[in-house]
Amino acid sequence: MALEQIFKNVKKASKTLALMTDERCNEILNLVADAIENETVALLKANTQDLSRMDPKDPMYDRLQLTEARLEEIADNMRQVSQLPSPLGHVLKHRVLPNGLDLKRVSVPFGVIGVVYEARPNVTFDVFALCLKSGNASILKCGKDAIDSCQAGVDLIRKVLEQANITPDIVALLPATHEATGEMLQAVGYIDLCIPRGSKRLIDFVRDTAKVPVIETGAGVVHCFFDKEGDATIARDIVFNAKTRRCSVCNTLDCLIIHSKRLADLPEICSTLASREVIIHADERAFNALKGHYPDQLLVPVANDDEWHTEWLSLQMGLKTVDSLEEALDHIDTYGSGHSESIVTENQDNAQKFQTMVDAACVYVNTPTSFTDGAQFGLGAEIGISTQKLGARGPMALEEMTTYKWLIEGHGQIRA
Repeated sequence: MALEQIFKNVKKASKTLALMTDERCNEILNLVADAIENETVALLKANTQDLSRMDPKDPMYDRLQLTEARLEEIADNMRQVSQLPSPLGHVLKHRVLPNGLDLKRVSVPFGVIGVVYEARPNVTFDVFALCLKSGNASILKCGKDAIDSCQAGVDLIRKVLEQANITPDIVALLPATHEATGEMLQAVGYIDLCIPRGSKRLIDFVRDTAKVPVIETGAGVVHCFFDKEGDATIARDIVFNAKTRRCSVCNTLDCLIIHSKRLADLPEICSTLASREVIIHADERAFNALKGHYPDQLLVPVANDDEWHTEWLSLQMGLKTVDSLEEALDHIDTYGSGHSESIVTENQDNAQKFQTMVDAACVYVNTPTSFTDGAQFGLGAEIGISTQKLGARGPMALEEMTTYKWLIEGHGQIRA
């Protein structure tokens, strides 16, 4: 089918969602969640085909991989979304003018949301759930690395929709080609909003190419600053969790910043990282502090300042020494991506200054950045982490999938 015809079909189908009740929507989400669990074998088989084409050492391998546990989590997230209040029909503002006109600003769907993503088959289900619950149709464009997994997911969803007598065109998966991405980004009149999820390269391409509106879900160059008044035991646990819990996701720690007065604590802070063979790229002072206390083959000097820009997406991280909180803030301002940042400190003034001065969507004190996640925030599944400031920022869930319109009621009033 020609891509324009797919766009037309989804746009037309999106209109049917306006009359779908929240109860009916929740029923569909639970049916899809059940189907995910019932079709686990088929979904894993499709995922195995994708995995067979990727090197297990590739940082994207972990993002691409589905397991029974991950599919169960996807199904649970979908059920959680079904239990959340509908974001639609909320009266955001209400006033009555002196002439009697009644004005209401009410939350409504965007219409059709397009999502471009890479080797992340879970995104298929997350996007569908959030879009359906918020009254939006969805057009999906995954990378070629995940095409079998995503196609199996969309086929499952469309089958459930057909069985429930709902048009399956409220969700569509485009071919995994560059041409399809290009046409999607030019689909003015069909796609109301496009959201890229993936590498900085993908996000930059979408932003620079699209004629349809875009919300950026930026790559994460994430830091944790160990302040001179930080607790080393807390820092050890936070750094280990933020770096190793799932190293290929965007909220993973990329660079530990340490105050020079606490360099003696580095062996303790980094002690557990060696068990996961984390490679540390350290500046000179930090390198000397760790030398002899961390495996030689896992400790390397920083090559150059450009390395501080790296989103590692693997079991590697930077290690930067600073002489003050202000210097740490300057480093984050220079090399951060506005995603998530953390400080470990027992000084409340320093914690407050860090949260005030750091320009990021999520700023943490004494806890890891691994919590930057829609489900962890109690939002259900997420459609991405927005790093921009206009509109949505941070984990984007149901409320961020709506816009608004004004409803005005009168009784014969005319404007002079």
